[in-house]
Formats: sequence, structure tokens, C-alpha cells
Amino acid sequence: MSVPGLRLLLLFLISLCIPNVWADQALPYKIDIGRGGHCVRDPVWMRKNHMHLLIHQRDLAVREGKRSKEISLKNCIECHASTKDDSVIAREDSFCVACHRYEAVKIDCFDCHSGIRKSAWLLRNAK
Repeated sequence: MSVPGLRLLLLFLISLCIPNVWADQALPYKIDIGRGGHCVRDPVWMRKNHMHLLIHQRDLAVREGKRSKEISLKNCIECHASTKDDSVIAREDSFCVACHRYEAVKIDCFDCHSGIRKSAWLLRNAK
């Protein structure tokens, strides 16, 4: 192979590596998923559609008085709150904060709702 051909090949190979370097730096920490485990839907589906599911459930609960024990923000928090601080919003690597910052999406759920696991809150505030 000629020298210009080798240079072209080398530049091509380097250009393939650049996105991988950026991808490694995109999220500088591992997301704390809390207990995690079996979710109410497939994780790939949830990443893309969780907001629609929560909004639909909110509408059913508020407007029609129908509450689901399986699908609720409370249950999401119970599973995904960190085992370190019982919160989904307390730190940069917290479950909700890390993904929403990465996607540059504002979280407005916690303007009204608590981001702390209810069971932990009850233990701390028991009289």
C-alpha cells in the first residue's frame, strides 16, 4: 500500500475512535439505580416512555380517582432510590437526576412530590 493510502487508512481508523472517546466521557459516573430489579415494563421501553406512563397514571388518579398499586411514582422511587441516601434526586448520580441531566430534560415531578423513599422517610420521622 502506498504512503498516502496508509495515511488515509490511519486517519479513517482514528476518526472511528473519536466518538468512542466522547462516549466514555459523556456520563462521568455510574448511575445509582438503587435496588432496581424487575420493573413494571421493559427497561428499554421505560427509558423512552416512562413520562407518558406516569402522566397517564396521574390523570387516572387525579381525574378519575383510580389508583394503581403497580404503576406509580411512589413505587418507582421505592425501587430506584439510592441505598445510600434513599433519594432519586439527592446527588449527581441519583437515578432520576443523572439521566435527566444527560438528556438535558427538566424534572418537574419533584416540584410537588418527594424524591425520598417513603419507607425510609417514615423510619426517620417515626415518633
